[in-house]
Amino acid sequence: MDLFTNQVLAGIATGAIYACMALAVVMIYQAIDHLNFAQGEMAMFSTFVSWQLMQWGVPYWGAFVITLAFAFVGGIVIERVLFKPLAKAPILTNVAGFIALFSIINSSAGLIWDFTIKQYPTPFGSSPFLGSQLISTHQAGMIGVTVLLLIGLFFFFQYTRIGLAMRAAASLPESARLVGINTSWMIALGWGMASAIGAIAGMLIAPVVFLEPNMMGGVLLYGFAAAVLGGLTSPFGAVVGGFLVGIFENLAGTYIPGVGNELKLPIALALIISVLVVKPAGLFGRHIVKRV
Repeated sequence: MDLFTNQVLAGIATGAIYACMALAVVMIYQAIDHLNFAQGEMAMFSTFVSWQLMQWGVPYWGAFVITLAFAFVGGIVIERVLFKPLAKAPILTNVAGFIALFSIINSSAGLIWDFTIKQYPTPFGSSPFLGSQLISTHQAGMIGVTVLLLIGLFFFFQYTRIGLAMRAAASLPESARLVGINTSWMIALGWGMASAIGAIAGMLIAPVVFLEPNMMGGVLLYGFAAAVLGGLTSPFGAVVGGFLVGIFENLAGTYIPGVGNELKLPIALALIISVLVVKPAGLFGRHIVKRV
């Protein structure tokens, strides 16, 4: 029972990172109906920026805030420069743009900071949480940050004018334009927020996987899986999907014979396929009906 509890708690902790990445994926998907294949690289680059700031003597939380601002502005710039001109382009053109962005960011990070593994500090410490050996303070911190982020996004989208305008621009762009909402800039704000959320995921996972240009590859795949499982139209579903994927991969690696670290991802993806066969929109997603 202790082993089961330990694996569930560890799965919730890693699932918090998948949830953050899935949130970022869902926000951009709702804005432009495409999956951002460079989301992990954007998060990785922002994490390197925070590391560099700390190397220059900036305290952790100061570097954290500056990095969020950098990621937010960077997301807006990427949308304005690269993807706004591709708004009406074919899907494959957008996919090519995402792949190009992935390669550019990854290579740039390697050129600036090289590909050697670097230590990244944790603001929460690594001691047992509340004296328990089942979960560390860093793992508890990851869970707490993700929950606070979800609550903050809920209030933002439900009770602020900008949040409501972003929701309207994502779901009913034509109607939103008729009532005076600048849907183009709402999409840009969505990119900025998604980039900032991805940066949070990168800074939380870096103390666990260490910092290097390829650190977010696997995390992004799990983030995609979590977003699809929870529903690409539901930020809440993305968070739940992240926690479920984290728990399932840990339990599969522990209790299914022959499943090690190498087979955790295929097992998790098999779970996603099984769910989507039954409910294609995901657990909390809604079916999109379009007039043709």
